[in-house]
Amino acid sequence: MVSRHGSVRVAHVLSSLHLGGQERVALDLASYQKSAGWEVTALSLAPLPEGLLAKDFRAAGVAVETFEKRAGVDVALAVRVGLWMRGRFDLVHTHNPAALLYGAPAAALARIACVHTKHGANPRGGRRLMANRLAGRLVDAFVAVSPETAEVARKRNEVAESKLRVIANGIDLERFRPDPAARDATRAALGIDRSAWVVGTVGRLAVEKNQSLLLRAIAPLLEPDGHILLIGDGPLAESLSALAIELRVERRVHLLGARPDVPALLNALDVFALSSLTEGLPLVIPEAMATGLPVVSTAVGGIATVVEEGRTGFLVPTGDEALLRAKLAALQRDRELGRACGARGRSAAIARYTADRMRRDYQELYERILLQRAVGK
Repeated sequence: MVSRHGSVRVAHVLSSLHLGGQERVALDLASYQKSAGWEVTALSLAPLPEGLLAKDFRAAGVAVETFEKRAGVDVALAVRVGLWMRGRFDLVHTHNPAALLYGAPAAALARIACVHTKHGANPRGGRRLMANRLAGRLVDAFVAVSPETAEVARKRNEVAESKLRVIANGIDLERFRPDPAARDATRAALGIDRSAWVVGTVGRLAVEKNQSLLLRAIAPLLEPDGHILLIGDGPLAESLSALAIELRVERRVHLLGARPDVPALLNALDVFALSSLTEGLPLVIPEAMATGLPVVSTAVGGIATVVEEGRTGFLVPTGDEALLRAKLAALQRDRELGRACGARGRSAAIARYTADRMRRDYQELYERILLQRAVGK
């Protein structure tokens, strides 16, 4: 797949370059595309300073640009980005609603192809939904990361059925695998005993991730040797710290902030837990499974298609604190059950959620779109 300029020129548009699932998917795709000889740029719409992943994009040889979105609806932003894109790119790949809202019109103005990926349910309605429906008309393809996420897009009339595709997220199995040495070293660095029972979660500390439910559910299980790692940053960091104090478990709750060493931190765990109110197909679930961890999660978005009840982990209804606690307690009592679930989960992740499969699916989609546009000219 080569443009008239000698290689494919792609821009990934993101709301920010902070550490998160959609950003890591974009980083993986951009890194792979750069290694294949493409000209690749990551474009952030967030104000400076740049997010934590900016240096990782640059380390992969990907150019990084920032076009700061002003407060509110910034109509001029799409025009500024579109004029800048014209003649520089063959295809724009937007990730989640804000990037779609500004990236798709910019691509249309620049007269280049546009692929959008919907990484989550994105439940906001009203004017924002109407604006994104209009932007959805401008894309060549609209990718959902799970069948459930695609069904949300369908019900909300976000895009024409003919443009809707499903491509599940994939992971780099070289980075996410069981590593006993990393387990010991990470626990030692955190001041956690090798024999302790450790549960962890990864995600933005925000309402939709609902980490307060997880804290309330696990608090009675943390004595005498339990710990929980909350990996990620966000607006609820202070309230979660206060909740840990209220529950009298602050010594056993580790708020680690955004971390670049997620593979090592996953290795420090015995159980991975997710208590989200809404999700698409969170990349961290197959990452945890590939690390050999049992998963306990709320059954939202596409998670039920990844976690097999009783075999690779357990699913609970959204907001069910008692059942979440019960499933965690079962794994605490029976460590062998956790190891067996983790082993089956790793096999499933290897079979279904590799980065190579995801990269190949997107490349084939790009090729079809660029070919259709070339034939149509």
